[in-house]
Amino acid sequence: MFEKILIANRGEVALRIQRACRELGIKTVVVHSEADRDAKYVKLADESVCIGPPPSAQSYLNIPAIISAAEVTDAEAIHPGWGFLAENADFAERVEQSGFSFIGPKAETIRLLGDKVSAKNAMKKAGLQVVPGVDEALPQEPGEVAKIARSIGYPVIIKAAGGGGGRGMRVVHTEAALPTAVQITRAEAQASFGNPVLYMEKFLEDPRHIEFQVLADKFRNAIHLGERDCSMQRRHQKVIEEAPAPHLGERGRTRVAERCADACRKLGYEGAGTFEFLYEDGEFYFIEINTRLQVEHPVTEMITGMDIVQLQIRVAAGEKLGIRQRDVQFRGHAIECRINAEDPYRFTPSPGRITSYHMPGGPGIRVDSHAYNGYFVPPHYDSLVGKILAHGDTREQAIARLNIALSETVIEGIKTNIPLHQELLQDAAFLRGGASIHYLEEKLAKYAREE
Repeated sequence: MFEKILIANRGEVALRIQRACRELGIKTVVVHSEADRDAKYVKLADESVCIGPPPSAQSYLNIPAIISAAEVTDAEAIHPGWGFLAENADFAERVEQSGFSFIGPKAETIRLLGDKVSAKNAMKKAGLQVVPGVDEALPQEPGEVAKIARSIGYPVIIKAAGGGGGRGMRVVHTEAALPTAVQITRAEAQASFGNPVLYMEKFLEDPRHIEFQVLADKFRNAIHLGERDCSMQRRHQKVIEEAPAPHLGERGRTRVAERCADACRKLGYEGAGTFEFLYEDGEFYFIEINTRLQVEHPVTEMITGMDIVQLQIRVAAGEKLGIRQRDVQFRGHAIECRINAEDPYRFTPSPGRITSYHMPGGPGIRVDSHAYNGYFVPPHYDSLVGKILAHGDTREQAIARLNIALSETVIEGIKTNIPLHQELLQDAAFLRGGASIHYLEEKLAKYAREE
């Protein structure tokens, strides 16, 4: 087992990794920007290193600075968390070349699966169904692109091959709108991911977003930890997540979950990963793999009793997974609300100092947050300030507990999206379960029209 791990991230995930390390008896090194100097996890770390000014490009995306911090502190491994460099194959490669262990898949695996076109082809070989579309990059010639769109049938969705996090995608309903949409998406892909390659799929009209959590070791042992429903989204950004997904056929979910684990064995995948699908009319359509820890991993932890971060660390240290599929037991239902520092309906960021802060408790409640009374939410990064989760024997009990938890929560000095969560937990479509990925967007658009 590692004696010291460097955490190459910030915010709530940095604290989450730190807690897992402390329980394992591992010392932690936290890198931070000047804006995060007073963060809770920086104070709790065994060592901390300032790696640059607030802008991400000069700090959390600064690979040489992170590697140097690992060298001067004698860290043995680097955990990338999520976001920033977590799915950057070049970073994983640099970490290994510099003599450290990267807590995640190998660089070549990240490279293969980070490109959505090659990932789709790999999953088709593994027996997973993909969204109807083309298996290669879109050509530059507009006429050829139009032919491809006509063969698929409108509406289509254009996606960046190197995209992620809900960025680099655009829905097109008519051929007249296609050239401009392709041009804009290509420019966004180059600017955001350094990769202008695009691909095209059929745009499913009313799907749900279902994802499967997997874990694998270097000995080709692989298991799944069930699925999550992440369909409550705005602009492809998840708002509420739950596990298990309501109203799925047992045979279908088990079949797909087992194929995900089998794909890990065939690929030689190592670490934690998430297979993401669109689900419509009883069919699962693979869309991508996230080769990292997910923000919503705690809902899976709550229904399985497993610590996914600790398992990541153990696998990276060379241990066998030590868990067989039959050892995985699912209990009850868990729901997570992402608490963001933003206007609950306009979604404008709301950085600033938290003047009053109280988190809920009680049976089945979990809070993952790096915030505290007096904490200053910086304007430079993602607006996530924490997550509130509830677990119950049934979905109805989990919803009731989460409603109570949100009513007890106090965060003043900044705006948060808690009012939106409270409304959604009373929403008839959410209470029924099984709403599509377009539901929240359409609900918010109705609000905007009424204003």
